[in-house]
Amino acid sequence: MTMTRRRLMRLWMIPLAAIVTLSVKNYKLMKRAEAAQRSVNNSYTAAVEELAHSCEELSTVLEKQLYAGSGQVQQSLAVDLYKEASAAKAALARLPVAQLDLENTNKFLSQVGNYSLSLSKKLMDGEELSPEEYSNISKLFAFSKTLSDEIWTLEGEISGGELTFDNNESMLADKEPPHVTEGFTDFEGGFDNYPKLIYDGPFSDNILEQTPRMTAEAEKVSRDYCLQKAAMALDMNVGDLTETSRIGGKMPGWRFSDEEGGVFCEVTEQGGYISYFLNMRNTGYEKISRDTALTNAKNYLGYLGMKSMDVTYYEIQNGVMTVNFCYEDTGRRIYPDLVKVSVAMDTGEILGYDARGFLVNHHEREYKNKLYPVNRAKEEVSPKLTVQTHRLAVIPTDGANEVLCYEFTCTSGSGRKVLVYINAETVNEEQVLLLEENQNGTLTV
Repeated sequence: MTMTRRRLMRLWMIPLAAIVTLSVKNYKLMKRAEAAQRSVNNSYTAAVEELAHSCEELSTVLEKQLYAGSGQVQQSLAVDLYKEASAAKAALARLPVAQLDLENTNKFLSQVGNYSLSLSKKLMDGEELSPEEYSNISKLFAFSKTLSDEIWTLEGEISGGELTFDNNESMLADKEPPHVTEGFTDFEGGFDNYPKLIYDGPFSDNILEQTPRMTAEAEKVSRDYCLQKAAMALDMNVGDLTETSRIGGKMPGWRFSDEEGGVFCEVTEQGGYISYFLNMRNTGYEKISRDTALTNAKNYLGYLGMKSMDVTYYEIQNGVMTVNFCYEDTGRRIYPDLVKVSVAMDTGEILGYDARGFLVNHHEREYKNKLYPVNRAKEEVSPKLTVQTHRLAVIPTDGANEVLCYEFTCTSGSGRKVLVYINAETVNEEQVLLLEENQNGTLTV
């Protein structure tokens, strides 16, 4: 039987049509991916600009502090510093630079407002600032000015295409611009003469440099043991973690990452504890419920052998839920023993884990038997608040100590939720926090 020319043409056109269809589909997918990448890069660029603006404002406020002599003005400026430092940290957290461990930059942003508030309290109490304290403000101003200038330079290089957020090699350019992380590495190394700040506050250097309780007397383990723990935590094969580096400081250990640097994990040398890990993949649209994400976070702690952990607060940003857990000790919430778990809202995958607060603070505690009755402590709560529930909780103080309190969950006349902490041993009011509840989660301020 002889095949006609028309039939031959038809048979030839079928695979051609399939090829064309696949090509069009691949082209659309490629364009969609490019659009998604542009959206991510635009978000990153906006975050760099916000970071630059906040650092510039920090510099301006610190310069004002050099010339302000009253406690009232200093306190007002300290509030402004807190606001701008928080905005800078929020902008920094939105950028793909977590693997760089910008310890110095984060330390500066944590200390600057806290230190200023400590000085304002001193002035409000009728004391004078010492020459060393004025020198520290001057040094903080100099660092903020340098940081501001360098980040604005970085922003200009990103806008001009000299730096890129994209790790993928360009198919159109002969040579891809350097990655933006190189710019952040440059100013992170400029803190050589940063002052040592000792003051009554949670970010004082004597507190930041304290030896972690969990690792202080723990047995030293091998690099290979740490590698196995990292692979287990990341649910990866050992062979996938090809990059290894040492970590120094008060919690020495090993850092393991994949070849691209998109996933990394830190494990302590003493005890072999997983202290921190991060998977920096971009997340898609939210597909799982918040209850599912919370369950995944709890299950992950169980997988790591972390027991008696209570969910406290959570927040959703950029498709990732970050859940805060604290240790529960015979009915008492131990807020210093903090662990954070991050869950992808598209797949439920665990993208991050941070147990550094837990490793620094966790220890066996002893409690006094003689406490004030809860009804007596309740009398110290403001009459403008209605108490809904109460529990015992250990909270940290500014001086790196802890106090056992009654935690009262209250509501105001306007419906605002408020947490009030009354010392269970002295019935002094220790702290008041506001509960922020919205579509992105529950946080305290």
